[in-house]
Amino acid sequence: MMLGWCIGIAATLLALLIYLAYFFKFNWVKDMRNEGKMQKIDGVYVGSKSRKIGKLPPVYPNGWFVLLESSQLKRGQVKHVSALGENFAVFRTERGVVNVLDAYCPHLGANMGEGGRVRGECLECPFHSWTFRGDGFCDSIPYTEKVPHIARVKSWKCCEVNHLIFVWYHAESAEPDWQPQPHTYISSGAWRFQGRNEFLVSCHIQDVAENGADLAHLSAVHGPAMFFSDNVSWLARHSWTNAVWRPYCPYSSETEDETMNKTNTEATEVRVKLNGASSVEPISNGHVVDHVEGHATATTENVVGRREKYKASMQMRHSLVLLERFTLLGMRVSVEQIGPGYVELLIDTSFGSMYILQTVTPIEPLLQRVTHQIFSPALLAPYAKLIFLGECLMFERDIAIWTHKKFERQPTLVREDRAILAYRRWYSQFYSAHSPTYQMATKNLLW
Repeated sequence: MMLGWCIGIAATLLALLIYLAYFFKFNWVKDMRNEGKMQKIDGVYVGSKSRKIGKLPPVYPNGWFVLLESSQLKRGQVKHVSALGENFAVFRTERGVVNVLDAYCPHLGANMGEGGRVRGECLECPFHSWTFRGDGFCDSIPYTEKVPHIARVKSWKCCEVNHLIFVWYHAESAEPDWQPQPHTYISSGAWRFQGRNEFLVSCHIQDVAENGADLAHLSAVHGPAMFFSDNVSWLARHSWTNAVWRPYCPYSSETEDETMNKTNTEATEVRVKLNGASSVEPISNGHVVDHVEGHATATTENVVGRREKYKASMQMRHSLVLLERFTLLGMRVSVEQIGPGYVELLIDTSFGSMYILQTVTPIEPLLQRVTHQIFSPALLAPYAKLIFLGECLMFERDIAIWTHKKFERQPTLVREDRAILAYRRWYSQFYSAHSPTYQMATKNLLW
């Protein structure tokens, strides 16, 4: 009898573990703004109000930004999203088409994202039932026969790619000159969604993407093993090697706004690790020369191909080192930064590949909503969830830095930090003459 009970309990637990491994979907959501609020440390109060922010770049760069995930907007549904200093009414028509309009009705200013209703292919204002098409023009007014031609609301360019809803933002109202592209395995459903995370982070949007070019931070921030103390690094640690960041194309150093101090202005190298040994990656006017097994390949444009200028890439290798002798969890990570707020990460492991999509959307001048979604083949689900758990924990280490840091416009750098300058030159293309500054954006927040 007792044996039967034990077998039953064991079978139930096994079934539960199998279910969690293959069918459970991560939903790791955290408001990390508390990381910067008032805290008492050793009797001394420190908090966000005492934080220095530095001389910031514009707070809303130009590009495609994610407002919602596709699963968050059903047919016939409308949602109000505040981001990029704007208020959007995002709605999906009865046919399934996504449109983005200014949230405020031009009639008397009602917020159509709050209480509005989808009527066929139009959005109906909750105040007086005016309906607006996806192109912004008013389709009907219930108490008049003639609709004024001037009755229209701003319509925003949008697209739905990789189960994400993007909006095009540009301070000069320029038309999109590029667009996020669908990933074959994600769009076809061959790779399954395994989970997501979402963080609210108090920092500048540029700080998040700059991590990719800050190669030296990998060992300092992400070297210590999870769940182990720094004092026992000999027991287990994360190893990050062969790391290199590449911009799409060269930028003249004459336009460089962020420069090294005088003793380092001639630095032209990024020191990284290749095959476990220290190596040097020369950068000259934005070019990166890749050395693999002693052979120098071509410059960035030849290595990466003639990619669009809004893209940049990073490659690195990861392994978990035990007792300084054994290595586990080896993987190759290929990162592609696409515009200012969207990143695709391909993770190749000995068991197979998986894909992580990262989005960064400015909610306020110094408040970012950062999300990650992971996709993998169905059979790889348990391992993908393990990797994603590690990504969640590692990302929180970065957040702990970002929420307290100051932006250094003219950082003191050494030769090995050269990629940071190349990154800042590359990222500057997303700012234009009328990109909102921190002072402008915070003034607009005042009611």
